[in-house]
Amino acid sequence: MSFAFIFPGQGSQSVGMGKALAEAFPVARQVFEEVDDALDQKLSQIMFEGPIEDLTLTTNTQPALMACSMAAMAVLAQEFGFQPKDQAFLAGHSLGEYSALCAAGSLTLADTARLLRIRGDAMQAAVPVGAGAMAALLGASVEQAEAAAEAGSKHGICQIANDNATGQIVLSGEKDAVEAAVEACADLSIKKAMMLNVSAPFHCDMMMPAAAAMREALAHQTILPPSVPIVNNVTARPVTDPDQLREDLVAQVTGRVRWRESIEWMAANGVETFAEPGCGKVLTVMLRRIVKGVEGAALNTPEALETFAKSIKG
Repeated sequence: MSFAFIFPGQGSQSVGMGKALAEAFPVARQVFEEVDDALDQKLSQIMFEGPIEDLTLTTNTQPALMACSMAAMAVLAQEFGFQPKDQAFLAGHSLGEYSALCAAGSLTLADTARLLRIRGDAMQAAVPVGAGAMAALLGASVEQAEAAAEAGSKHGICQIANDNATGQIVLSGEKDAVEAAVEACADLSIKKAMMLNVSAPFHCDMMMPAAAAMREALAHQTILPPSVPIVNNVTARPVTDPDQLREDLVAQVTGRVRWRESIEWMAANGVETFAEPGCGKVLTVMLRRIVKGVEGAALNTPEALETFAKSIKG
């Protein structure tokens, strides 16, 4: 059976994330402690206890989701004998791409935590509060979404930020432009369009200052060849060259997250099972809208990790 690990992005966080893993497995606690030390902050306490207002701050959410995913991967490795070579591919949604690189040995855990702290701070600071917006288009094709974005672009920056799944696309840009795009959806026969409650307009050209910050942060960062090919957001194809991975991490900040295409490519290239280590099950639910006939497993509890390990290892 060919399988891939897929790592969640922002929106999957919840108070209590990772707590059960920390209580059940010493190796998971070690992951959380190393991230705490790298950030000089008790991030794990915010993850386990909240408050939700602190957890949902982008500066905390990004390293927290990575830490939870890496704790699950550490448990799979130590408790159940998984090695990176056991997977066909790795992929991550937005910040989840950093989790994938960490899982593949391209980045150390501490470096990944620090990079995501920089990324979260830079993305939040890139645009004044209230200047940007995002909207979800449900039941829209890519062509319809592009038409809506074009209508919005008459009023400012408006782009497709996320092609998440069939009929699930997100626009991002200047507030007036995104609102105009939403208004245009009725004339484009798009089933439903709604503004999202987000702290910043991610994955659009308004994030240029954040992209510049990440270019600087990544310029001297050691990135090793991944042990498993990374199907990344920018290309929706496997990448193993460290220099290309570095460039794509910068481009990803303002570029479209090609998640649907990534999943379709992996499924077309033999992946039968997708496992989502960490928190929530957002990506697992998306799978059902993207491809038929594949299995999805959300590895967010000790029991789920054990069940998955037994199903793979037999």
